[in-house]
Amino acid sequence: MSLHVLHYKYEGLARWGIIRNGAITPIPGEFRTTADFIEANPVASLATLNGPTIPETAVDWLSPVTANQQFVCQGANYRQHMIESGMNPDAKNFNMIFTKATSCIVSANSPLTKPKHVRFLDYEIELGLVMKRDIRSPLAITDANLHEYVAGAVIVNDYSARDIQIPQMQFYKGKSYRTFGPVGPYLCLLEPHDIPKLKTLELTLTVNGAVRQKDSTANLVHGPAATLAELSGVHDLYAGDLLATGTPAGCALSIPSPAKKRIAALLPEAAKWKFFMKVQAKRQQYLRAGDIVEARIASSDGSIDLGVQRNHVVNGAA
Repeated sequence: MSLHVLHYKYEGLARWGIIRNGAITPIPGEFRTTADFIEANPVASLATLNGPTIPETAVDWLSPVTANQQFVCQGANYRQHMIESGMNPDAKNFNMIFTKATSCIVSANSPLTKPKHVRFLDYEIELGLVMKRDIRSPLAITDANLHEYVAGAVIVNDYSARDIQIPQMQFYKGKSYRTFGPVGPYLCLLEPHDIPKLKTLELTLTVNGAVRQKDSTANLVHGPAATLAELSGVHDLYAGDLLATGTPAGCALSIPSPAKKRIAALLPEAAKWKFFMKVQAKRQQYLRAGDIVEARIASSDGSIDLGVQRNHVVNGAA
């Protein structure tokens, strides 16, 4: 059975603990960052941890990925989401990589602040993988040795301001507003025999109780091993860094058909984006103040259960 870790605040102090049946067993020591925690706590040593417990209801959740870590993302990594995004899955054979600002990372139950100027706020449930060790050179990472590089799994919601991301071609800006990156609640630490289960996790996202996204990680186009191998040839990764592996179909964003895109391409720039905004304005799926977004990721046998994210959408002051 995998271990579920909670990063939390209790009596004014940030701590880490093992969560079992709603009770937290505190882990001795102070760990300022996710990297510090992972490097100091092998799964084998935590598995036997016992002692006095704290009710989970008595603590405040913190993100298990701290703000000093890198936040790397994959885009359009499920076939149906690629189609939904106006891409041809048989023509797009490259791995789309981008980053989010770590200042957007918040706890799993944080309110989601909708900036005043953002009209089209979207949701994206994603499986997040937390790095186990540094990667500073090109490496051959495969399913067979993936356990050497991945410490655990978390839920990520890659909230996105589509009216910034798409017309301005600003993935980083449109996805990096504060509160746009809830992580957790739990960091599920994985042992080698748990790694194959990463291919069969079930993702479900609801808005006000209605299912918007539902899929399995079996349908990832570019898997974790291949992605980390590719990234290893580009830049350095460090223990505790976060890789968000992409979102399934079901987002609020609506992309025109290929025929309409060809017509739009002939329009002046201002007219093209006016058309885009008109199409999005008809989409009732975009998030509004008062909406409740819940995200769940778990294996069908329950051996991996990353908990439930619950974000209440609120209007920002600016």
